[in-house]
Amino acid sequence: MSTWLEKQIVMRTLRVPVPSGDEPSGDEPSGAAATAARRFDAALMSAGFKLSGDLMTALSGLPEDTVIRIAKWTLPAAREMAGGHVGHNAYFRDFPRNVPDTLDFWTGLLRNTLRDPETAPAATESLRHGVLNLLTLKGYGRYQHTYEEMLAAHDELIAAAGDRVTVLHLGGDVDEEGERLYLELAGSVTPLKEDELAALRKLAGRYEATEVPGGVPVRENRAVVNRARLARGGEPIVDTVTDVLRLACELSDGDVTLQEPTRFVSMSRPVRRALLAALDGVVRDDPGKLGDVAAWHERWKRLGERLHPHEYPKWTGAADVFAVARGEKRAPSFAARIEARLASGDVAGAANVAKSAPGMLFRSLDRLLRLAPGAEDAVLDAAGSVAGRVSGRVLLSVREHLLNRAGATGRTRLFANRLGRGVTAPDTRPPLDPDVVARLSAFLDEEIRGRLPSAGHLVVDPDALDVALPLSGKAAGNGFGVLPRGSVSAVDGELLRFFVYWRQRRLTTDFDLSALMLDEDYRNPKWLSWTNLTTVEGEHSGDITDAPEGASEFINLSLARVRSRFIVPQVHIYSGEGFEEVEESFFGFMLRDEEQQGRPFEARTVRMKSDLRGPGRVALPMVFIRGDDGQWCAKWLHLHLKGGANFNQVENNRVTTSMLVRGIVERRHLDVRYLTDLLDAEKTTLWDGSAPDGPVTFIGLERPEGLHEDSRVFTPENLGDLVPA
Repeated sequence: MSTWLEKQIVMRTLRVPVPSGDEPSGDEPSGAAATAARRFDAALMSAGFKLSGDLMTALSGLPEDTVIRIAKWTLPAAREMAGGHVGHNAYFRDFPRNVPDTLDFWTGLLRNTLRDPETAPAATESLRHGVLNLLTLKGYGRYQHTYEEMLAAHDELIAAAGDRVTVLHLGGDVDEEGERLYLELAGSVTPLKEDELAALRKLAGRYEATEVPGGVPVRENRAVVNRARLARGGEPIVDTVTDVLRLACELSDGDVTLQEPTRFVSMSRPVRRALLAALDGVVRDDPGKLGDVAAWHERWKRLGERLHPHEYPKWTGAADVFAVARGEKRAPSFAARIEARLASGDVAGAANVAKSAPGMLFRSLDRLLRLAPGAEDAVLDAAGSVAGRVSGRVLLSVREHLLNRAGATGRTRLFANRLGRGVTAPDTRPPLDPDVVARLSAFLDEEIRGRLPSAGHLVVDPDALDVALPLSGKAAGNGFGVLPRGSVSAVDGELLRFFVYWRQRRLTTDFDLSALMLDEDYRNPKWLSWTNLTTVEGEHSGDITDAPEGASEFINLSLARVRSRFIVPQVHIYSGEGFEEVEESFFGFMLRDEEQQGRPFEARTVRMKSDLRGPGRVALPMVFIRGDDGQWCAKWLHLHLKGGANFNQVENNRVTTSMLVRGIVERRHLDVRYLTDLLDAEKTTLWDGSAPDGPVTFIGLERPEGLHEDSRVFTPENLGDLVPA
């Protein structure tokens, strides 16, 4: 586990675990470790990383072989973060130079194909039916040169002041850092991404005995931790019947989010006893929680077949759960009880019933207030009486919702589920009373302010002010330099270059990189894709249609020549395996100056690299927006379109894409700026590059060097820790 754990620590925290008490032996040559550390630092620079001063000093005091061992797993982790762990070839060897016009390119390939006796028959047959099948053209869709030949065709990258440099910081020993990572994941107040949940699963087996301060608030995380507790003979931590259902799914290697059905496995008698005892305890303490069973009644029936509750007649509460699931016992859910009150026109009564489920009450506030002319005070009073039992994440979500309700009628509503599938619809809801919105917003602000810690001296990097609060880890992709959906970040560079890499697992798979450009009204589309290799604004690197050893596509744009208001990069699955089926796939972008030259892919110019995962067949990672002053910024989407089973193209989904882009560009998100205005700080200053003398609370895009050792630091890697419990 150690190598995996060490890489996880570096990639998730940007800290390098360094062993303590490992002193150089007396026969080692003086300065050998320092020399190895400098070589290590130089190698990291090629990927856009470097060692902090403290880390360099610590490594220089270790044995040389220890430094080399640390470098052997840190370098691959750094390269993988930026996407430089694979070879990125381009179909057109000289890209972005010498990219042909699309029709000229196809005509040339057709001419060569018809001249070759081996390839001419298939192309001729295709043409006979009035269709040009590009896959019948000799050389289409497959590299015509080696990776090494492509490298030889490009000059070295010229260093520029704007190149990315990400600092890796000094960490404790592996076990200390591993436990710290476990506590961060287990104690997260926002749901984790799939890869984070998988990491927690491995860490829980090693650190389960470590108490998580404040408990495990997210139910999915709790199921993972509970599995480790059961494995060690402990009791699961549950307070709802659904907690037990999630745990059963986890024990069956199923879906703890309950989005997909789980096929429950046979369980040992001790495990069955533990689950049934937990169910009985929940129902005995609060029989009303039987109302949660109906939402998952089919899964409860299947689970009952594995747990055999009839063997334990003393646990009547557990038996009641399965009786409700089978319809033998009535236990209306909170939702049903609320709907019954609303159907009778008793909005105040519905709000009073919902007080037993505070989170549901707050998520229903918009609807209740719309249905409550004359009863607004009763609804707000009900919310105020239970606000202390609502999670900070829900409070922030409701506050963000209110930001987008003023004048919302007639605008586009964006819906994004937890898997990133995005759809839009016209907003037909009647407006809320502005006075009621103002009262509720002020109340939420005060409630959130009261839960935030004292910041002392608060130092904020201005570049982080427009980063959206991570109200769900699932609103962001997994990768490097990735920010939550709705975040805005500056784009400083002359050349903007997108890239996608994929490696198929079993089937021939064709991913296509495209860029859709729209005007200020989200209209007049133009695009770069395999069907349009060149425009005035830029170039496409060429279509690759098969990736058994991995393949890359690029789009190069000169921002000075782009006259559109929006640039929307997209990745389409034209054929083959999906984003969750391929061996590996990721998207990213680079920024360069015009004179830098270099290879199509240069790790140290990568600003963002995000794994492509999701249920759709079209990925929309982000949108680039040109401001009125001509400056560009990026707004993060992390969305998917369902798309077709095959043959997805930018031309076919441009209308849907433009609606999604409009929905998220015009949506307001709670960001770091909002939270810093609420934090109780003795003093607030903007980061100017110089570290204050004493401890501070620092919020920024990355941890700077020189901060006091007792400082609290919040960066995108742990920004969720600012979300109050």
